[in-house]
Amino acid sequence: MANKAYQRIYTKLDAITKATVTLKASGASNDELAYVGDRLGQVVKTKNDSVTLQIFAGTEGIPTNAEVTFLSEPPTLTVGEQLSGRFFDAYGHPIDGGPEIEGEKRQIGGPSVNPYKRREPSELIPTGIAGIDLNNTIVSGQKIPFFADPDQPYNQVMADVALRADVDKIILAGMGLSNDDYLFFRHSFENAGVMDKIICFINTTENPPVERLLVPDMALTAAEYFAVDKNEKVLVLLTDMTLYADALSIVSNRMDQIPSKDSMPGSLYSDLAKIYEKAVQLPTGGSITIIAVTTLNDGDITHAIPDNTGYITEGQLYLRADADSGKVIIDPFRSLSRLKQRVQNKKTREDHSQVMNAGVRLYADAQNAKTKLENGFDLSDYDHRCLAYAKEYATRLLSIDVNISIEKMLDTAWELFGKYFTKAETGIKQSFIDKYWKGKE
Repeated sequence: MANKAYQRIYTKLDAITKATVTLKASGASNDELAYVGDRLGQVVKTKNDSVTLQIFAGTEGIPTNAEVTFLSEPPTLTVGEQLSGRFFDAYGHPIDGGPEIEGEKRQIGGPSVNPYKRREPSELIPTGIAGIDLNNTIVSGQKIPFFADPDQPYNQVMADVALRADVDKIILAGMGLSNDDYLFFRHSFENAGVMDKIICFINTTENPPVERLLVPDMALTAAEYFAVDKNEKVLVLLTDMTLYADALSIVSNRMDQIPSKDSMPGSLYSDLAKIYEKAVQLPTGGSITIIAVTTLNDGDITHAIPDNTGYITEGQLYLRADADSGKVIIDPFRSLSRLKQRVQNKKTREDHSQVMNAGVRLYADAQNAKTKLENGFDLSDYDHRCLAYAKEYATRLLSIDVNISIEKMLDTAWELFGKYFTKAETGIKQSFIDKYWKGKE
């Protein structure tokens, strides 16, 4: 704590809720930090001289005569090259046994990059997962969420993306991680020998939920340092944004704000947008790409969190269990990358978009055949071939455990087309058929 001689100190609290305290204080500004006793809090509301502080560790046991010391500064992160390969808590303090970072202090949660300094995203970010790279290609500077049920292995997918993505830095923001998940990420990165490009900010289930609110801003402040100052390609992984939104709702409900849809605060859209709009492609070559897990409650896509997320982001990736192949796949029907056309056929092979469209259309025909089968109708020869194709397509291309190059994905798709269909049934342009066909003549 800084020298108290220059700080404003108060000793009377007017109100205490489970997450906040309110007192009379002069000169407090929004986002300013303060200590209430030995607990850190942040100004979330000011009205005349009434100031409400959100207490990150909760208010249990705080007396009404607790000493409140305002620090005259918002939360900051010390940035520098030393961030690489390190694990930090929600406040930016090391949790890996290493030394504190030395460097420049930067305020977290600042404004997004000026629109005049942005460039249209046009650089490919391959992940090795065909359900993403082939059907929903991600572009640097894009913001895209993973929608997944809580029991799906979305953290495994995030770790795989981190290890495979062709970027300079990967920044993981873990919110409400179980201790097992935290150790999983840590061991995955250490065992893969990529710690020099990984930076992690972690809030676990053992930490107070309100601390989660700091984690995305910490991660994105680090991301801006490497993207803007160092011109590096940065991939930010946020998991789980549903738990982040739950922490928002804890604070707003305990401040007696009238909740909006699904008990979420009315500010949910702007709270999420403030995070996602940090994604950027800079003219200097640096970029921030954001992939964020949003877990669904009983698959409810209409809940306020995924609903608002869908409006802000540029598509979504949807995980689902596939009964036919026994795999967890990237669902080709519900997933969408709104920027994929910026790189398909331009930064990838000329046949990419035609192969993608043919693959998904034939997979859709297989779903129609399955519906016929379930309703007791006879299946045609084409239906049977579609069903056999769909199982192999899900196993070899849609499954999250696939790890191949985009070139290999396209070649695999051509192999499946040739195995199960005629040239005409694929609907692919003749010039590409002549060049890439792998089946019987």
